[in-house]
Amino acid sequence: MTPRDNELGVFLRASRSRVEPADAGLVGGVSGRRVRGLRREEVAVLAGVSADYYARLEQGRETNPSAQVVGALGHALRLAPEAREHLFRLAGLNPRLGPDSPRDLVHPSLLRLLDAFPHAAAYVLGPAFDVLATNAVADALLSPFGIERNMPRILFGHPRAKAVFADWELLRRSTVYALRLNAGRFPNDAGITGLVAELNEFSPEFRALWEDHDVAGLTRAFKVFVHPEVGRVELTYQTFDVVDAPGQLLLVGTPEPGSRDEEALTYLASMAQPS
Repeated sequence: MTPRDNELGVFLRASRSRVEPADAGLVGGVSGRRVRGLRREEVAVLAGVSADYYARLEQGRETNPSAQVVGALGHALRLAPEAREHLFRLAGLNPRLGPDSPRDLVHPSLLRLLDAFPHAAAYVLGPAFDVLATNAVADALLSPFGIERNMPRILFGHPRAKAVFADWELLRRSTVYALRLNAGRFPNDAGITGLVAELNEFSPEFRALWEDHDVAGLTRAFKVFVHPEVGRVELTYQTFDVVDAPGQLLLVGTPEPGSRDEEALTYLASMAQPS
C-alpha cells in the first residue's frame, strides 16, 4: 500500500512523532529512544486500544475505526481541533469536534442559571448523560467519582457508585431506559452509540437492561446520596429540557426545607466557596 493509499496511517505516524513522551504523561522509560515521539504501543495505551489494532491502523490493514476510537486517538496524540477534524475525515467519518471543555457546550445564560440555585444541586446533562456543567453543590455531591463525569459509566463501572447511591439498582435501570430513549431521539449521536457499545462490552448488567428495550424519560425523581463528608442526603429532582440545545437537560435537586438534608447542602456549599 502506497502512502497516498494509506493517508490515515501516514498521518498517525507523523502525529505521534511530534508528541514528546513527557507531554503525554510518560515520565519513565523514555531514555535511549532512537526516534522522536511516541511509540506505537504508547499511543495504543493512551487511546485505550490494543497495540495490534493500532499497528493495523498505521499499516492500512484496518480502515474502518469507530468515531469513539478516532476521538480517543485524537486525544492521545494531543491534536488541535483542525488536526482532529482532519483525522476524522481521513478515517471516513464526519468530524465530531467538541470544545476543549464540556462546559463550552452549555449556553452562558444556562451556566449563570446554575449558580442561581445556591442551596440545591443543579447540573446539565448532555444526550449521553455526560455532566456538562455543575453548580458548587452538585460538584461536591459528585466529588467521590473524581474526574469521571458520565453518569452511565459511573453507575456501571465506578467502584464507589453502589456506596454513594442508596437507590443504585433503581437509578441504573432508569438511566439505561432514558439512554435508550435518547438513542432513538438522536440516532446519529456518536457519543451515545460509542457509550452503548463500550458498556455492552464490559458490563453484563448494562447489556441485560439495554436488551429490555424499555424506554422512559428522566422526569421528577427522588434520589438518595450517601456522601463521605455529610452522610445521607435526600433530594427531589426536577428535570427540564434545554430548548436551545436539544438533548441537554437541566436537573435541579432540592431538599425538604428545614431538614437535615438542607443543612448538609448548605455545608457542602460553604465548603465549595473559596477561602
